[in-house]
Amino acid sequence: MEYFEVIKTRRSTRSFEARPVEEEKLRKILDAANIAPSAGNLQAYEIHLVRRPATLKALVRASRGQAFVAQAPVALVFFAHPSLSSEEYGARGASLYATQDATIACMQAWLAATDQGLASVWVGAFDDDEVRVALGVGTDLSPVAILPIGYAGEHPGPTSRRPLKDLVHEID
Repeated sequence: MEYFEVIKTRRSTRSFEARPVEEEKLRKILDAANIAPSAGNLQAYEIHLVRRPATLKALVRASRGQAFVAQAPVALVFFAHPSLSSEEYGARGASLYATQDATIACMQAWLAATDQGLASVWVGAFDDDEVRVALGVGTDLSPVAILPIGYAGEHPGPTSRRPLKDLVHEID
């Protein structure tokens, strides 16, 4: 797909077919996340790839019962790794840059999934500690987003957007 087609096609999809994601497509998605820009090129984030149904169900519980998380054949969980960023940037790196790094990587993965003909949705409503327990992760990592990925079981249309005149403020 062309870039603007990808960003205009991307939707928040909360229903998935019971069909696996091909390894080649998953690799392209992970490669896209890996080449995402990051503060100081530190890549202060980690990605946990989840396929096991029991772990996906644990993520459903952690995400306040959002059942579609386990309906997807795969989920990527993006964690900020604050200590990697704080070594270079101190407190701001730990509190902000690591989260931004994980966020940018997640968005690139989402756009890559769209480019590969797959669907996804950004899940940000979850209990941090429950996500950590579900994945066996320590408190040194901060969960930022869960990205379930699969073939769309629904095809939502575009949503309304704020007009640019309300969103963009040019400063002279």
